[in-house]
Amino acid sequence: MTATTDEEEARLRSLAEARLASGTAPAAAGWTASAEALSLLYRLSSSPDTADEALKFLHELQVHQVELGLQQEQLKASEREMSEALAHYQALYELAPVAYFVVDPVGVIIEANRAALGLLGVFRGNAVGRALETFLTPESRPAAKALFTMARSDGASDRCRARFTSTDISVHLLASAPPGRDRVMVVAYEEPGSGES
Repeated sequence: MTATTDEEEARLRSLAEARLASGTAPAAAGWTASAEALSLLYRLSSSPDTADEALKFLHELQVHQVELGLQQEQLKASEREMSEALAHYQALYELAPVAYFVVDPVGVIIEANRAALGLLGVFRGNAVGRALETFLTPESRPAAKALFTMARSDGASDRCRARFTSTDISVHLLASAPPGRDRVMVVAYEEPGSGES
């Protein structure tokens, strides 16, 4: 165990004991002591020689139960935060003013945001599963294919010019691939003030 883990366990125990003492412990979420534990507790509490031990055991059970409840509360809060963060970043991706594509190693579209679909001139269902190069003019296809290959092979990001057939828009394609991943991220953007090339 690390010092941080020990500190967290001590903090959790202290909080659990404080909650027990104040009567604000979270409700048990369906877990209780086993029949064997309760039987042992009953036997220990029946004898004056072991009654103190039974009280300590009961206290430990209660503290542990409260700790579990607190951990569950923390997990639920973390899950809510993660869900909110995911929704936030999905909205940023989807509504970005720049076209984003995620393609597989051979250039088949896995994901595309709204701006990307606008460049393609199709609905999402008509884009996903098709090769990105099929949406480019024949002159643009070799450079795009080389770009995807380069990004896949060395993870470097590079760019090329390309023109989309349905919208006749000329853009820069910037591609990169995270190490060890079988996907290539592609951004399509127009340089401000560049006009046609």
